[in-house]
Amino acid sequence: MSGAGRSAARHYDRAIDHLLHFRMEVVHEAGAALAEAPDFPMGNVLSAYLGLLSTEADQARQARQSFAAFRTRIDHAGLPPRERAHVEAVQALLDGDFHACGALLARITEQHPRDALALAAGHQIDFFVGDARSLRDRIGGALSAWHEDDRHYGHVLGMYAFGLEEAGHYDRSEEVGLRAVELNPRDVWGIHAVVHTYEMQGRFGEGIRYLDARVDDWSTGTFFNVHTWWHYALYAMEAGDHGRALAIYDAVLAAGRSSMELLDAAALLWRFYLEGDLRHERWSVLADAWPARTHEPCYAFNDVHAVMSYVGADRIGDADKLIAGREAYLGQPLPGVSNHGMTARVGLPVCKALVAFGRGDHHQVVDLLYPIRHRVNEFGGSHAQRDAVQKTLLQSALRGGRHDLARVLISERINVRPGSPFNWLKRGALAEAIGDSAAATAARLRAGELMHQARTGNVSASE
Repeated sequence: MSGAGRSAARHYDRAIDHLLHFRMEVVHEAGAALAEAPDFPMGNVLSAYLGLLSTEADQARQARQSFAAFRTRIDHAGLPPRERAHVEAVQALLDGDFHACGALLARITEQHPRDALALAAGHQIDFFVGDARSLRDRIGGALSAWHEDDRHYGHVLGMYAFGLEEAGHYDRSEEVGLRAVELNPRDVWGIHAVVHTYEMQGRFGEGIRYLDARVDDWSTGTFFNVHTWWHYALYAMEAGDHGRALAIYDAVLAAGRSSMELLDAAALLWRFYLEGDLRHERWSVLADAWPARTHEPCYAFNDVHAVMSYVGADRIGDADKLIAGREAYLGQPLPGVSNHGMTARVGLPVCKALVAFGRGDHHQVVDLLYPIRHRVNEFGGSHAQRDAVQKTLLQSALRGGRHDLARVLISERINVRPGSPFNWLKRGALAEAIGDSAAATAARLRAGELMHQARTGNVSASE
């Protein structure tokens, strides 16, 4: 690496290790590297990624200013090729082009498959744009260059496991994720990949027991703790233990401060809201935290969860104001800005649908969400996170009397995840709505059996 003395390189190396562990110390070590060598190119690259991948508008602005100042002080053409490529990838991200950044990082990985920063940053970019194939293949294409005795081999496996899960390879993702955690028990991203696999298969009881067995490894010391608790709360909800889910909310999620933590809180409360459990007192506190983070367009996925919070708090005016601001944003010509297209194609329709749900206009919800239901991934997030949108569509189909559509949506869900109590409860609700009391009773009994299995562990929910 150019521009780094021995001490700066040591801090950089520690920072990469902390980054792969999702430890908060990454910020300190990245700063220490730059304190030793302010014009150290890879130190500036890492620092910029930390600001940009947070999806916080204020941190992105600071990263943009710092990186611009750094670029005025260096000879870009004189950098080694790989460092120059990293600088160009960061610049693409600073310019708002997630897709160009991801492509540039992919080129680095082709030539340097053991560049951990290129893999980690590219993996997050793929997540932000909802590209399941790249989440899988970016890591899979580099994996053969890594070996079991490499210090961070387990972390690369953890990333690969998550990509496999998002691409639907559940058996393989479980196998790879478990191996990643075996190699490094505190690999929270690997744990997270296994948790997602169980979620997508409807293995909620196994998920709870997996997290319980490893609670000391994932619940403290990283900036990923809150998100994993969110997954735990989802498991508890599916098992019918709403009290436990709310206890997790009050103890952990309600104290969230970053956009990622706030959206987890909103996504959990929204699932209660869809069932008619409004929780206004919790929503009000959450809604107060969003205006400072949505005062300018940054990431459409965050906007959606801010609107959930406003609707849940019965502050429809605030939701309308955010939507109007984003409509004005779309009126600006911003070619190459990924969030602009994500907002137009997915973010704004979903925001409007959430407001329509809050107003009880379920036909409008269906009209907005049904045409985009198979491309909601385009504004990022995981299958588990985006399921809040799919559940909103299903609830409005039921409440709006769109029984044929509700039947299709429920059938899709049950045949993918037959072990989900939620899916069977919705089958029961539909059967009751169309007057089939016997089918409604049978579906609810099945849901009850699955909840009991998830709570007691006598039989796995997948069975």
